[in-house]
Amino acid sequence: MSVSETLRGFVGRWELTVDLAGAEGVRGDVVFELMGDILVQRTTVLVVEAPDSCCVVVAGPDGAFVQHYFDSRGVARLYAMTFDGSTWTLERTTPDFTPLEFCQRFVGSFDADGLRIAGEWSSSGDGHTWRRDFGLTYQRVADLSAK
Repeated sequence: MSVSETLRGFVGRWELTVDLAGAEGVRGDVVFELMGDILVQRTTVLVVEAPDSCCVVVAGPDGAFVQHYFDSRGVARLYAMTFDGSTWTLERTTPDFTPLEFCQRFVGSFDADGLRIAGEWSSSGDGHTWRRDFGLTYQRVADLSAK
């Protein structure tokens, strides 16, 4: 199955809310767009301390998804990505463009109507024991899939 078929549910404009102590009220704007068989995610966070980012999702030769992440700090990372229609996961457990100082994982769940994604980022020093870093909630503002 192609990226555009599998990931069409992401396409749209979303409001991002951060769940992190000391960051109450932090909001962002996220746009997911399809460019052929590539999913592009652009995120703008409305506080100076949080980086803006761009992600490009492609299917590898084995059919597994890879998210290429780039942000305004100059950070570039590769995440293994899965999506089963309701659960979205991103995981980085091996070095890529930069050494692996810690492992990262995001797990997000779409609600039944596809209007909300509730998720959280976790980190691990060993790739086995995970601790919660912060939560993210995406609320759909506009469906752009018809464009």
